[in-house]
Amino acid sequence: MEEINNKNQEDVLTEESFEEEIHYKEMSPARMVARRFFRSRLSLIGVILLVALFAFSFIGPPVMHMFGYQWSETETDHTPTVKRATTELSVKTKDKDGNEYNVIQFIEEEVGINSYAPISPSHPLGTDEKGMDIFIRLMYGGRVSLTLGFVVVILETIIGIIMGGIAGYFGGKADQIIMRIVDMLNCIPTLPILLIASVVIDSWQIDSSVRIYYLMMIMTVFGWSGIARMVRGQILYLREQEYIVACEVMGVPTWRRIFKHLVPNIMPQLIVSMTLGLGSIILYESTLSYLGLGIPLPYAAWGTMISASTNPITMEYYPNLWIPAGILIVVAVLAFNFVGDGLRDAMDPKSKR
Repeated sequence: MEEINNKNQEDVLTEESFEEEIHYKEMSPARMVARRFFRSRLSLIGVILLVALFAFSFIGPPVMHMFGYQWSETETDHTPTVKRATTELSVKTKDKDGNEYNVIQFIEEEVGINSYAPISPSHPLGTDEKGMDIFIRLMYGGRVSLTLGFVVVILETIIGIIMGGIAGYFGGKADQIIMRIVDMLNCIPTLPILLIASVVIDSWQIDSSVRIYYLMMIMTVFGWSGIARMVRGQILYLREQEYIVACEVMGVPTWRRIFKHLVPNIMPQLIVSMTLGLGSIILYESTLSYLGLGIPLPYAAWGTMISASTNPITMEYYPNLWIPAGILIVVAVLAFNFVGDGLRDAMDPKSKR
């Protein structure tokens, strides 16, 4: 009897293990990637930070205005009763004996804007030298930085997939021409070229509201080469696989073989590359804006707001003008890197977690 009971228990355990094994095998690849991704604490932190940044930048202004917050991105706080500026005036005159002496007069002037206002309920982070609210400008600056990063990454990826797919699948002269262009772009230092291009755009005296689009195009032109090289290498490996040979024998069109069968197999690497590249683009934009070559005033960008720290007086006495923008840049770059690292680990087919 004991032997029969043990055998029955073994059969039950075998059936349960078999059911669990079947359940594991039926799990979709997307679900397995999501499961690995959300097991990483850094990935979760990155996702939470990104959601908070996007909510702060895109949902924050309308919500603040809904609750009566009156300031906008370019609105100046005109407070005519504020007396702030004191001018020291030295006048030379003569006494009765004809001796010259200086008379110093202190004139208190009425300032028309509430510049460098301290932190208060009406201005949670104060105002800048133009009298514009720093808190609301941080929100609009986040829109510029995050939108610029996503648009540039998407455009770079599209161009890189097309050029790398053509070079890797067809080879020959097309491969030689495209790869030589890629080599030339890789030899050019990105930041100096962006600085030169921004100076040229500045000399054209383009409208400030349109300048961001030119900046997007410049960063796209000099940023797609790395993605194209990666796509080419992956397609050179995948095009010799059996399913691609079968597609060729079946007469599947070339464009369908590339974009339907090859490109989806390299999407994990592309997604990771795009995520990690977002942080670099935000840093480039912030650097250009810091140097006065990115998004010009009165429009807000995190780098433009940090450029106020070039003034020693502002850096020492008004840290609220530049420290919050610097913190947001650091948080955004770290969040994108955390998400990129998490995606890279989650999409690794050798991962057992």
